[in-house]
Amino acid sequence: MDEMSIDFAAPDAVSAPDDVSVPEQLQDLVIDSEDVGGFLHELAVFSASAVSQAVGMDVLCGITLSRRRRTATVAGSTHEARLIDEVQQAYGDGPCLEAMRSRSTQHVPDTSTEERWSEYCSVIAERGHLSALCVPLDLDEGATAALNFFAPQANAYDEATIRNCELYASQAERSLRLAVRIGVKQQHADDLQEAMQTRTVIDLASGIIMGQNRCTQEEAFQILKKASSTRNQKLRDVAETIVKSVANETPVAHFEA
Repeated sequence: MDEMSIDFAAPDAVSAPDDVSVPEQLQDLVIDSEDVGGFLHELAVFSASAVSQAVGMDVLCGITLSRRRRTATVAGSTHEARLIDEVQQAYGDGPCLEAMRSRSTQHVPDTSTEERWSEYCSVIAERGHLSALCVPLDLDEGATAALNFFAPQANAYDEATIRNCELYASQAERSLRLAVRIGVKQQHADDLQEAMQTRTVIDLASGIIMGQNRCTQEEAFQILKKASSTRNQKLRDVAETIVKSVANETPVAHFEA
């Protein structure tokens, strides 16, 4: 195959001017996406389109993420792309997982003859994916990811294409790192909001019990905990039942120590 350079022009799914650089296009994906999942899907579509243009055939892209010792396929340019990665996880080994473990690019020129991960490669070869290229991404806090490209022909990737994919991955990982950071902060904010809401409904329920029993707040809270244990319900669920009963002016059980 003749040496070629990858032209990472924005695919149809991403609108960007021709003079916008790849890092800027990737940053736009982060900004325009509603959440991390949306960004990862757009990144997979963007990456698949770029590599497809470079090699002259339809290439699929899956993104595998490993964080806190848990590995999961989080996005794919198509449903099939996700499925290929999920099959690999079912086997527990393969080029994508090895790329993340070793922090090195894994190239499978011909899946129909590959011996390193013979069972997995045989399965995807039967599905028409005859070559694979898996490029690792380094993220924060021990997290790693991989861009996984699957082509319908053997020997789809030459040395120049592989080098360009690795260069692209170094640019993509900055945007993915940013997206993950935003996602973590959003999750922390959601957790905090939920905790505040839980605290509020428990305080309200404790106030109702205090009025019923003419007891202190601590005593009311202990009564609430006892009711939660006796009913085998979450503390918040018991508290919500009490508050809703009062709000709806329906009889509520009298809670006593």
